[in-house]
This record gives sequence, C-alpha cells and structure tokens, in this order.
Amino acid sequence: MLLHTLGHSVRNRVIRFNFHRSGETVSRYFKSALYAIGELRNEFIKPTPPETPYKIKSKDCIGAIDVTHIKARVPKENEAAFRGRKSYPTQNVLPTVDFDLRFTYMLVGWKGSSHDVVVLKNALKRSDGLCVPTGKYYLADGGYSTRNGFISPYCATIYYLKEFISIQPTNSKELFNL
Repeated sequence: MLLHTLGHSVRNRVIRFNFHRSGETVSRYFKSALYAIGELRNEFIKPTPPETPYKIKSKDCIGAIDVTHIKARVPKENEAAFRGRKSYPTQNVLPTVDFDLRFTYMLVGWKGSSHDVVVLKNALKRSDGLCVPTGKYYLADGGYSTRNGFISPYCATIYYLKEFISIQPTNSKELFNL
C-alpha cells in the first residue's frame, strides 16, 4: 500500500477502495511503513568519509551536490509558496552523493520557490547539517557560486556533456566545465 501510494501519488481513499481496507487501517499501516523506512536512513545515507575517493585521488573532490524539485501535495492556500520553476507545487530536496553514487547527506522539505543557495546555507548551519571537511569540496551546478567547499562551473560557458558530443572544448573554461 505504501509503495502504491508513493509511486502513484494517490490519496488514502483510493488505496482504501483498491485494497478493500478501512481508512483507519490504511492510514495506520502507511504511517508504520513510512516510519520503518525512515529508520533505515542510517543504512542508506552515510556521511562522506574525509579521504578522497580512489577514483579521483589527485583531486580533493568528495562528491556532488544539487537541489532537485519533488512534486508536493499541499493545501490549496499554501500552493503559491511551493510553486517555483514547475507548474505544480514542489518541495526542494538537497542530496549529496559520493563517487560510488551513494547518498551522503539529504535535506528535504523546503518550499519549491526557495532558491538553491538558501537551501544550501540552511544545510550548512544546522547542527546535524552538511559538513565539508577542510581542504575538500563538492561539485555543484550553475545554481551555486564557487566558495569554500563548493566548486561550480564557469558561468556563460558550455558545461553539459550532451553539448560536447559534437563540440570540442575551445578554451580552458569549457575544458574545466567538461
């Protein structure tokens, strides 16, 4: 029931009808299963180790960071605050990943209209927030500026890999972005 609800973004009454259960039963087991998944967070979200991954030993990069928008269901009166780039309400989710594509940090729940930098600043100042070891950095997209602990591509310069399929870098900035 949990996977069906999350995967298809359906309401309790639809699940109640499809699975022939009472609303109270659906609600109780949804809450219980969601709690159990939350308890697995320490199994799947691991802090970044301070050493540089073997894949990029000559560098001090420890992973990548970017905010993404996830569809959100909010009361009608709150929709405006959760509407950003998308035509529907979203929440910002800030994940970081290492070079083995494992999540190392996750911050969820920000309104879709919040800017990436605001979400990042909040993640950095939390007591249980994102910690960047001294001398290390995360790769970030163009929505961030380069600062201690984060390096982003040059502005107004090509940096998407699909654009480099037919175009070779012509200067040092394009090469860096690639």
